[in-house]
Amino acid sequence: MVLSNAGREFILHWGEMGSRWGVNRTVAQVHALLYLSPEPLTAEDIAEALSVARSNVSTSLRELQNWQLVQTTPQLGDRRDFFTTSHDVWQLFLTVLQQRVEREIVPTIAALGRLAAEARGEKQPQVTARIAGMHAFLQEIHGWYQQMAKLPPSTLRSLMSLGANVTKWLPGPRKGKGEK
Repeated sequence: MVLSNAGREFILHWGEMGSRWGVNRTVAQVHALLYLSPEPLTAEDIAEALSVARSNVSTSLRELQNWQLVQTTPQLGDRRDFFTTSHDVWQLFLTVLQQRVEREIVPTIAALGRLAAEARGEKQPQVTARIAGMHAFLQEIHGWYQQMAKLPPSTLRSLMSLGANVTKWLPGPRKGKGEK
């Protein structure tokens, strides 16, 4: 795959952003390349386009498959694996969000529930209150996420485009930013 200057810059920037999000730079670059590619690519194609070792590409592809962001696509008459990713930014966002919730939020909710019970048993009211408050907050966020995850992307787009105007449908007076 021949990369344009904009394509190269996109891949490099995505790699930098991946590092800031806790994702290996090469993993993010492989994903960015697959996102830009009009057709599925082999691991060799990816290694050549990114000038990285084939072993690094294989590790990156496994990581992306674990995140359900990359799929293999068979090609008639070719025994090699071809890799692709969704080109729908909403689908990618929702997949990453789902994976983050499963890997980070759900285990944290379980740990906080256990720790709140332990703090209650140790008769630590301030510690119990703070841990229980965080537990309740994450449970509420998780419940909201579960409801939103059932909505089709078109509905989510509409909700996002409403922004703060969504409050027009809420009961009672609403205060603006900075008001008490």
